[in-house]
Amino acid sequence: MNAIQETNFQFPGQTAFYRGKVRDVYSFPEKLIMVASDRISAFDVVLPRPIPFKGQVLNQTASYFLKATADIVPNWLLNVPDPNVSIGLKCEPYAVEMVVRGYLAGHAWRQYRDGHRTLCGVALPDGLRENDRLPTPIITPSTKAHEGHDEDISRDEILRQGIVSEPEYDQLERYALALFARGTAMAAERGLILVDTKYEFGNLNDKVYLIDEVHTPDSSRYFYADTYEGNQEAGQPQKQLSKEFVREWLIENGFQGKTGQTIPTMSDEWVNQISTRYIELFETVTGQDFQPADSTDPSARIETAILRALQD
Repeated sequence: MNAIQETNFQFPGQTAFYRGKVRDVYSFPEKLIMVASDRISAFDVVLPRPIPFKGQVLNQTASYFLKATADIVPNWLLNVPDPNVSIGLKCEPYAVEMVVRGYLAGHAWRQYRDGHRTLCGVALPDGLRENDRLPTPIITPSTKAHEGHDEDISRDEILRQGIVSEPEYDQLERYALALFARGTAMAAERGLILVDTKYEFGNLNDKVYLIDEVHTPDSSRYFYADTYEGNQEAGQPQKQLSKEFVREWLIENGFQGKTGQTIPTMSDEWVNQISTRYIELFETVTGQDFQPADSTDPSARIETAILRALQD
């Protein structure tokens, strides 16, 4: 299998190119073309080996949920001409990510465990355990970093710095909570719990759009509902579908993205295990069978699909 490490196309009418942690973004006057590569990042660091079919999983999961939430908030997506490609409206991104948490897990738990009782300006009650359900979903925004670590930030600080105006921020909060409610309901239908997720928004002609990915394994964490209560009562780890298992493996091997730390070696077996977990998540959250794209020459396949879409 030929995993997609990166793409380097030059299309007619292209005005710019940007390589993110996972996506290669080709800009046009009014549109963006996002190619979901098979790169994988954790702790805001791109790991050295790509994961076969990961990009396809991300792209198809995102398009599934973008279509399923379009009645809540308009989104950027126009076309999916290839399993790894999305074409959409070119919006001006807001410089914050709206992270919604329904449970105390991941980064939030690590902060809480270390004694913090306020996260992004939101007070948390004492006595919570890892993976406990929060009294109500909370929003813990982060700044959107092009490079390096995204940083936690509070609503008050966002407004004080003028990163987003108050009316716009209030709208982003309403959209984020409505999307989380929809994602929670859709997850429940699949026997899952949507634990936490992040949303990104942009503005086009004074209208807010949902952009980037939605409810994917890179942006979200899911627990299995049938084992949740029993595991909590027994103090056992939750069975989950997310990228957290990759972070846990890195932590166990002495890496958290800090200066001086070395990324551990990723064996073929581990890479294939990650790929299998991503495919499992796609099939579980969407209820659809995963159909692997032709990986003989994925770069040529993607370029052909984009060129065809540009001519339409």
